Amino acid sequence: MRIIDWKQLKSMQPYSRQHIARLEAQNRFPRRVRLGNGPRTRCGWVHDEVTAWLEERANRREPSTSS
Repeated sequence: MRIIDWKQLKSMQPYSRQHIARLEAQNRFPRRVRLGNGPRTRCGWVHDEVTAWLEERANRREPSTSS
């Protein structure tokens, strides 16, 4: 399992930290993983979950109508 930090997540998608937090709260984005127990602990996201989330959105696109 690969955990990615904010910098890596940001390179994969265009949303702000605040928007990602809102999506997580609504269960519309993969939840972050806390890597420690303290209030200022590091956290990250599971790379495969984020990739699957992005692929799901790409697959929802309407088919191209160009010939």
